Amino acid sequence: MTQTPEAPAGRTRRGDRAARGDTGRRATRGRRRRRGRLRLGLAIALSFLVLTTAGAGWLYLRLSGNIDTFSSDGVARNRPDAEASKGENVLVIGTDARTGGNSDLGGGDKDDIGRSDTAFLLHIYADHEHAVGVSVPRDTLVTIPPCKLPDGSWSRTRTNAMFNSAYSTGETAEGNPACTQNTVEKLTGLRVDHTVVIDFKGFSQLTDVVGGVRVCLPQDVYQNDLNPNRATRGKVLFKKGEQTVSGQRALDYVRIRHGIGDGSDIGRIKRQQAFVSSLIRKIKDDGFTPTKLLPLADAATKSMTVDPGLGSADKLLKFAMTLKDVDLHNTKFVTIPWKYEGDRVAVVQPDADALWAALKDDRTLDGKDAGAKNGAKTTSSPPASPSAEEESEVSGAGISVAVYNGTTTKGLASTAAKALTGHDFTVTGTANAATQDHATTTVEYGPGRKADAEKVARLFPDATPRATGTAGVAVVLGEDYTGAAQTSPAPTSVPSGVADSARSADEDLCSNLSYG
Repeated sequence: MTQTPEAPAGRTRRGDRAARGDTGRRATRGRRRRRGRLRLGLAIALSFLVLTTAGAGWLYLRLSGNIDTFSSDGVARNRPDAEASKGENVLVIGTDARTGGNSDLGGGDKDDIGRSDTAFLLHIYADHEHAVGVSVPRDTLVTIPPCKLPDGSWSRTRTNAMFNSAYSTGETAEGNPACTQNTVEKLTGLRVDHTVVIDFKGFSQLTDVVGGVRVCLPQDVYQNDLNPNRATRGKVLFKKGEQTVSGQRALDYVRIRHGIGDGSDIGRIKRQQAFVSSLIRKIKDDGFTPTKLLPLADAATKSMTVDPGLGSADKLLKFAMTLKDVDLHNTKFVTIPWKYEGDRVAVVQPDADALWAALKDDRTLDGKDAGAKNGAKTTSSPPASPSAEEESEVSGAGISVAVYNGTTTKGLASTAAKALTGHDFTVTGTANAATQDHATTTVEYGPGRKADAEKVARLFPDATPRATGTAGVAVVLGEDYTGAAQTSPAPTSVPSGVADSARSADEDLCSNLSYG
């Protein structure tokens, strides 16, 4: 066998050098290819990042550009304590304003001042797992506090006024949400954290974007049920039973009042609550994904007018995302405790106050504590108002007090005088104050009368004792004094009649759709 002679030490054969040269060149080319692929991948990633960021910026500008806000100038000067409730309160107003093409979607004079067609206060509990919407009938008799007018002046307080007229207090074609917000805060004693207004046109567009909403009718509905001024019954608008509605048909559904039950606004509210429940269910079923939320956000921002606190895309979307964990069964709808008073609606007490107290304390309708959880908003407890037990122990024996009405509400001084005499205070007289624009109640006292003034103040929650140069003690009543006697224990639970009438968002579509 012939053997190939070995190369001398320190030298290599040409073939070996060539082989190693080819290997080196291949390695170099491989490194270059890998570097090229890396550069290409990096360039693609950077390009994607730039496009994504630009797209997000465009979307942000688009959504923010859609949002209309109302001025906070008309919001009341004297408001409930912002820190008194752990949860959040959002006032939702559906308006019948005829501006901006809305007159084409519903009857009425396009030059008429807008009113709130429907309204409910949504309380979102601090655990972000429970929510309650409280509807206020449009015919409810309420006190409408002062609201700023277009000329810069403030309107006078109106008593026994219809709730829906608060929206038109601002005397503008679009209406003034701040006036309704003031009224709701006066009615409930709760701070309204945000206010959202949606008109006919916006509502119609929203239902189109979600692909329609499932509803149910207890009976066939005809054209003259929607428009009682028609001379004939007209054709059938809705067949009895379940169906999907959107656009104009969705609007017609929530506006139908006559021809079902007793034809009252109370019955219509029940159907509106069923509709909102179904809409929430549809949105949750579709999922909180960008492909679903972004078209909804685009339509919503075009459709709504909001308070300045929700006046940007990030604020609005951030708020919307806080609702994603609220369970359907734990989303309840009720109507403010009410009774008929002639052809109007009166608020029933103490049931209504029990409801507001429960929401303020973040108690659910069945009495459970739904306060702060998992990092939800917590607040230090504000100074407590005098309890009924403390007030019942107040004795005014030997203390003389004068009472002055610093508001435009008639008879308020007499009511306060009765509360005082019921605790053995001697009322030396009642009269109107020098001006009737007092927002808060004060207890004025002269030298050496501070202790007496503090005792008087225990009968007037949130009243402020104030030293003056005059002799004696005097109560000057402000808008914060409701005239309610402060001698009964505060309700500890929501009355069963209110809790039992609540509708859950997961309830059967065809149940509880009318009244009478």
